Amino acid sequence: MAQSLVNTRVKNKLSHPQTSELEHGIQKNFGQFSLHLLQIFLVGLTIGMTRIVVPALAESEFGLADQAFFLLASFVLVFGVVKALMNLFAGKLSETYGRKKILILGWITALPIPFIFLFATSWNWIIFSTVLLGLNQGLCWSMALNSKLDLAKSSQKGLVNGVNEFAGYAAVGIAGLITAYIVTQFAVREGLFYFSLTVILLGLLLAKISIVETLPWANLHDQQAKDHNTARSNDKKSLAQLFKLASLQSKPLMALNQAGLVEKFTDAIVWIFLPVYFVSQGLSLLDSGAIIAIYGVVWGASQLVTGPLSDKIGRKALIVWGMWLCGAGIITIPLTQSIGLWSLEAALIGVGMAMLYPNLGAAVGDFSAVQYRASIMGVYRFWRDSGYAVGALIMGLMAQWSQDLLMPFWFVGIAMFISGLIVQLCLPGKTVSDKS
Repeated sequence: MAQSLVNTRVKNKLSHPQTSELEHGIQKNFGQFSLHLLQIFLVGLTIGMTRIVVPALAESEFGLADQAFFLLASFVLVFGVVKALMNLFAGKLSETYGRKKILILGWITALPIPFIFLFATSWNWIIFSTVLLGLNQGLCWSMALNSKLDLAKSSQKGLVNGVNEFAGYAAVGIAGLITAYIVTQFAVREGLFYFSLTVILLGLLLAKISIVETLPWANLHDQQAKDHNTARSNDKKSLAQLFKLASLQSKPLMALNQAGLVEKFTDAIVWIFLPVYFVSQGLSLLDSGAIIAIYGVVWGASQLVTGPLSDKIGRKALIVWGMWLCGAGIITIPLTQSIGLWSLEAALIGVGMAMLYPNLGAAVGDFSAVQYRASIMGVYRFWRDSGYAVGALIMGLMAQWSQDLLMPFWFVGIAMFISGLIVQLCLPGKTVSDKS
């Protein structure tokens, strides 16, 4: 009995550390920080497995009709809607129930996905799997990122976002290439089944046994902000009030939210149409996967530089020029006709995404009050991942109407240039380290 009581106390102490024992900083919390990076890597593998194989083999394996471009785009459209909604509520839910519980819930929702890949009899089942994938990504990615922000110092937001997106999007590229190889060597459905089941079970197991709840670190951030600004109001804002603030009232947050939405057009076209386009140009599935993996790996690795760099030189220039580089890379893909040039363009888009992606999130943190940061980040992630749905809808309709893939490329390139210009005009030249 006494031993059981001691074990319970030790377990509670590990799960809910005392505030007096806590310190912020990546080095001081390196163990838990690394485990959350591993979580992001596994989440990236989970979405990455759908990036090459599913769109490229939609007709031969999953019953999609030839030239059905809108239906092809539909699985990303559904993913975007579900993930955006999960992002919106995940932050608020985690502030109530804790980051760890929401992380575990996200992995549980993904458990049926491998079995859907194995037994799907129509494209509708693939669309349903993306509903579950959107739930998984919205809950798990949000929680792993928020937990790292909880653990780190306020001055490390750029670094946190950089290493977070490095781990996630390097995994996306790696998973796309691995699954492209697997399906050329083994049966498509069985290959996807075993890969996805292994990743999801590992993510769930590690979340359950190794992750510590980080809300105490978040509360310490809030208390420190109060200590530095005793005049700050203690009024609690509802999610609706915060949504209105970030979407309609704050000019910097509005600029960042629209940029987040539009930049997802780039990732959506890479996901939906780039595998189909490359295969239509005579490339093998493995060659297509290799080019697209360059995009993901360069994006991921470059963020190790661009995230910390923004903490020193500011976010704005990196965001704007990143938007414009992506736009240029997307437009040039249909204008060239060689694996070498396509690989170079994929790398260029990856560098552009690395410049803009972690720094959009870090800039949102700059303009968010500490006690509402998870919720305002949730609003930003809602608008950002709505870009999957908006982009997929527009590009799917364009491709279906024109019966080719050229219009979506031009649409995305022009949209990225315009969105970057909006950030240039509306975002202050220097961000603040912690707005209270």
